[in-house]
Amino acid sequence: MDAIFDWCVDVLVYYAGTFGITYKEINVWVFVIIWPIVTIALVIWLIIQQARIRSLQKSLEEKE
Repeated sequence: MDAIFDWCVDVLVYYAGTFGITYKEINVWVFVIIWPIVTIALVIWLIIQQARIRSLQKSLEEKE
């Protein structure tokens, strides 16, 4: 488990250097800004997909 953590830190340090920001700043971007946005987007997408599935199921039931 330590190896995975160390690898993740190395990745964040690398990208922090690439973007010219600090490790703390990239941590904030990833875990406070990007991750919640992606999570919310995935929940919205899931709700839309469920609605589409229900709609398709209803249309199939009507055809039978």
